[in-house]
Amino acid sequence: MSDTLQRVGEVIASRKLERGGNPEKSYVARLFAKGDDAILKKIGEEATETVMAAKDARISGDKSKVLYECADLWFHSMVLLAHFDLTPQDVINELARREGLSGLDEKAARQDNKNEEAYGE
Repeated sequence: MSDTLQRVGEVIASRKLERGGNPEKSYVARLFAKGDDAILKKIGEEATETVMAAKDARISGDKSKVLYECADLWFHSMVLLAHFDLTPQDVINELARREGLSGLDEKAARQDNKNEEAYGE
């Protein structure tokens, strides 16, 4: 995993309220204090901004805003991961688990698992 992702993940986790994060001094601690709805709202905003930046880049050819907005989206996703006591490494591990699997096969397997759970199998 990228050292940067690990370091940023650790800083984000350190801003959790139970670890002494101060909402008056830290944007991330403020998000944690507001709860997961605030984090989810921010992810939705960043996802929309990423989509809009990509649409603009299609026309202008300027990819810099895509990069900027994608970084914001990743950052806020990392805040959500920390909220649920997950780490960037957990995401890397999940991607590694999926490596080599057809996306269609992986999606079908998830659907089969949902069907089994629904029918108590």
